[in-house]
Amino acid sequence: MRIILFDGICNLCSSSVRFIIQRDPGGEFKFASLQSEAGKQYIEQYNIHKTIDSIVFIKDGKVYLESTAALKIASRLKWPWRILGILLGIPKPVRDRLYKWIAKNRYKWFGRNESCMLPTKENRDRFIEEETPN
Repeated sequence: MRIILFDGICNLCSSSVRFIIQRDPGGEFKFASLQSEAGKQYIEQYNIHKTIDSIVFIKDGKVYLESTAALKIASRLKWPWRILGILLGIPKPVRDRLYKWIAKNRYKWFGRNESCMLPTKENRDRFIEEETPN
């Protein structure tokens, strides 16, 4: 299973989840907000630093963070988005510098919600909110 943990109160992050869902017709990805019980359980299970507030991608038991997570996710989306996977060839420190700059300013630029995004009826099965991680 491919699991994406995201900041549920961040407008950019919630918009990114909707973007991914629309470009993932096979339903490869499942989602949980970092603030949810399921998200907290995944953080615990995979020994992810508790202060993480950016995207986390878990694939086949391996954890990816920051720009690596974003680009690995993009590489699984419909064309043309999968082409972004080639950016993984850029050294991680360079990629992560840009990623961290955007992440640092995301609330200022895109705003935030008081509560986590709620899934629609159509995509509720894509969200892991009640289940216990395996």
